[in-house]
Amino acid sequence: MPSVPPPQLTSTGPPSAPPPPPQPPRRREGDVPWPTWAAPAALLTGLVGGVLLSIVVAAVAGEAGSNHTSPAVSLISDVLFDAAFVVAALYFASLQTRPKPSDFGYRLIPVIVGVSAFFLAAIGYYVVTAVYQAIVNLHGTDKLPSDLGLGTSTAALVGVAIFVCVIAPIAEEFFFRGFIFGSLRRWHIKILGRDIGTWVAAVLTGILFGLAHTGSASSEFLIPLGFLGFVLCLVRWKTGSLYPCMALHSVNNSLALGVNQLHWNGGEILALIAAGLAVVGAITLPLASRSPAPAR
Repeated sequence: MPSVPPPQLTSTGPPSAPPPPPQPPRRREGDVPWPTWAAPAALLTGLVGGVLLSIVVAAVAGEAGSNHTSPAVSLISDVLFDAAFVVAALYFASLQTRPKPSDFGYRLIPVIVGVSAFFLAAIGYYVVTAVYQAIVNLHGTDKLPSDLGLGTSTAALVGVAIFVCVIAPIAEEFFFRGFIFGSLRRWHIKILGRDIGTWVAAVLTGILFGLAHTGSASSEFLIPLGFLGFVLCLVRWKTGSLYPCMALHSVNNSLALGVNQLHWNGGEILALIAAGLAVVGAITLPLASRSPAPAR
């Protein structure tokens, strides 16, 4: 007669725990959640938006088509121009996923790291700029456009100082080092087995940063400004944070304003630097993440 296999005994013990979900791979520093094409798209959108806003401001003030623009209109137009780039960056960065402030570089780092990067970058920038000025026999200093009305009133002085030492460092570092540089760093360009994509991204971002000041700086100073943009990219890369970049940008602008434009004494310039850094920190530090930087 055919044999029948015995019934299989089942375990009556507690069920085993499900395996943990796989952890997403840790992003390396510079990998942002928005695509590379977002950089030129935001650049073009910000440029068009800034021009349109400037036209609207002039029209509202009754200065459309006028050869003379009042200081207030010029200052408001400059602020809105920077704001247009910030809004464009936020829009294109948010198309696929909601970015975090740390994706743009709002990340706290050890003080010694930030201070070291600040001084190394400052020394490198000012030394190279001095050499450039000596080689091309560059005389004079870069000054703010006269249409900002600096020196016409205390209100104009305060407005220009806030824009130059606070608004511009925050907005331009967010757009160029936080957004553009992050986008372009997604490129992986290998030469002789080495990935030079980050260096290419830093050079291109520096060039764009210099060109962005075409209307506000003399042509002979665009090369030093482009080099400053390149140096700030290196700071953003090596520290993983935007804070040393904003600090150096603010200090550089404060020195240019206090020394070249206002001819203030040392104490007044130091007060301007301290005030600029304090306001920049008060505005941006609430955005900071204490999480460590992604793996490089």
